[in-house]
Amino acid sequence: MMLSPPTLARFALSLATLLLGACATTPSGRSQLLLVSDQQMNQMGLTAFEQMKANDKVSVVPAKSVYAKCVVDALVAELPTEWQRLPWEVQAFAIQEPNAFALPGGKVGLNTGLLRVAETQDQLAAVLGHEIGHVVYRHAGERVSQQQLTQVGLSLAEAYAGRNASSSQVGLLMAALGAGAQVGVLLPFSRQHESEADLYGQALMAKAGFDPEAAAQLWRNMNAASDKTGRPPALLSTHPNPEARIARLADHAPQLRPDYERARAAGKRPNCRD
Repeated sequence: MMLSPPTLARFALSLATLLLGACATTPSGRSQLLLVSDQQMNQMGLTAFEQMKANDKVSVVPAKSVYAKCVVDALVAELPTEWQRLPWEVQAFAIQEPNAFALPGGKVGLNTGLLRVAETQDQLAAVLGHEIGHVVYRHAGERVSQQQLTQVGLSLAEAYAGRNASSSQVGLLMAALGAGAQVGVLLPFSRQHESEADLYGQALMAKAGFDPEAAAQLWRNMNAASDKTGRPPALLSTHPNPEARIARLADHAPQLRPDYERARAAGKRPNCRD
């Protein structure tokens, strides 16, 4: 059915009004489109996290989750107040693929296989700081909004509400939230999102008293793990040029040294142990 010009005009005006009201700004000042509220995204994150804990192999070694939570707690303490207030929760999964994720609502997961690659607490802080950066930048909400706007893939609203949502739709919803590698569906964050999370996470770890130079070493370890298995870990999937990523983090580390030294002088000396 063809829409009349007046109808098209009203539709265009409504769409423009919607998009104007959905404009937001990232911590770095970049404009972003957000068609879903933080409350909606937090509920999606909680739903996805509960499903993963029910369906995936949760680690039976409590020390793994305790170790990761120690790192997360130190990082969260340096976040703006609105993000500190989230009910942060950390869970380790007994999965060999080195991977980690943070969902809207403050739900953090890591595969125990990551601990073979992140050899120190500082390196683990680089990964988890990166994932927390995705949350603070509202990258999942931005991606969900883009998918809603372009009507790609599935009705996220249906999947969120749980009405007639197939298992593949639930998988895509989780992928949109940033946990795709856990459920076998990968909708990678854009390179821009990954770069933002890299730099934010590195700055966050320095403020928490973790050595920012460990970020570059962590990704060197990731590359080495890729060479051994013949395929890149999920955490490398959106970075076709890992050497450029490592160089950027290495170049950025000296700028963060004063923050790191101030944190250590202020008594911020995380002592997290695997």
